[in-house]
Amino acid sequence: MSWTTVPASELMLKRGGSVNPSKFPDEVFDLLSISAFDNNKIEILSGKDIGSSKSIVRPKDVLLSKIIPHTKRCWVVPENTGKRQIGSGEWIIFRDKRFHPECLKYFLISDVFHQQFMNTVAGVGGSLVRARPAVVERIKIPLPPLAEQQKIAKILDAADSLRQKDQQMIDHYTTLSQSLFLEMFGDPVTNPMGWDIKAADSVIALLTGYAFKSKDYSSDKNDVHLCGGLIITPFGIEWDKANFWSRSSLGDLERYRVKQDDIVMAMDRPWISSGFKIHKITEADKESLLVQRTARIRGKNVNQDFLYFLFKQPAFEKQARTTETTVPHISPKDIRKYKLIVPPLGLQNQFAERIKAIEAQKQKAKASLDKSNDLFNSLLQRAFNGELTGSKAA
Repeated sequence: MSWTTVPASELMLKRGGSVNPSKFPDEVFDLLSISAFDNNKIEILSGKDIGSSKSIVRPKDVLLSKIIPHTKRCWVVPENTGKRQIGSGEWIIFRDKRFHPECLKYFLISDVFHQQFMNTVAGVGGSLVRARPAVVERIKIPLPPLAEQQKIAKILDAADSLRQKDQQMIDHYTTLSQSLFLEMFGDPVTNPMGWDIKAADSVIALLTGYAFKSKDYSSDKNDVHLCGGLIITPFGIEWDKANFWSRSSLGDLERYRVKQDDIVMAMDRPWISSGFKIHKITEADKESLLVQRTARIRGKNVNQDFLYFLFKQPAFEKQARTTETTVPHISPKDIRKYKLIVPPLGLQNQFAERIKAIEAQKQKAKASLDKSNDLFNSLLQRAFNGELTGSKAA
């Protein structure tokens, strides 16, 4: 049986209703927010703790984030647990009996859809970029018969579960590293072990990046990558989104070269819901030059691994957030005055050795995740070409 295609407008909810939770201060809601998606956990909050009106959602609704659209966020509303379910106004809501929720979710995170979705965006950049629902409505969505949608979802669920297991292992090693830091050094704020405390300026060398002009960017992807705050995440650097600079135009820019073990930090909007935008450059990272409003940090008489994990502690983020303004940012002056614990160098080195062992296992998990991602993406592409079910779109 052949597939049909319909414009997204036929599946998008236009008038699903809203509720202002503050009018029900003692009622407990299930809130499906963007940050809840990033944390993979629904927020359970009283009405008095929810700031504004929210969309009413139902089980099996499919939610697609219109904010920061380059990040694929798509969520199927789970079964109701007895509380009213509400969602952020940043979701586009899909509700229709013709689609299987999981199958639609997989299509909405596929490259086929996402390439079209990115053509609907408007805004000035960063978190101010949004997809425009009125334009999204025109994107065509394939609708195989429901039995085929269920088959597609089952195959992709199995492949996705492999990815999830690999990601859980990576998360386990990340948690283990953080636990090791606290075990050896304690909370950097309360400093229960009584370590020396120094201003960051005395233990780090700080450099901020160069103001590269976009009109002079190179179009040759074999040139040097530009390392800026927009592509730094709590989990690494999104090199596929980097700009390039010609090797023939390096001139006196060598001082801005980023090297292995350097710590790089976003200075504008330095934190997102999933964490602080900071990364320690690894051997696998690209050859790059530091961009303005991005900090490069090198330790002075401190172990670089220790320093990196110290900056990743919630304690540092708390210090950083004290400088928050309308547009969150950190200045070089702010960084230099932060108070840092400085345990004996020998203990820092012991920590670094143990971290290397954990990181070695984490890299194996990442390699496994790369393979499971490749399998999933291959199946995802084939699924909406009709290759998994033997039928094709009309």
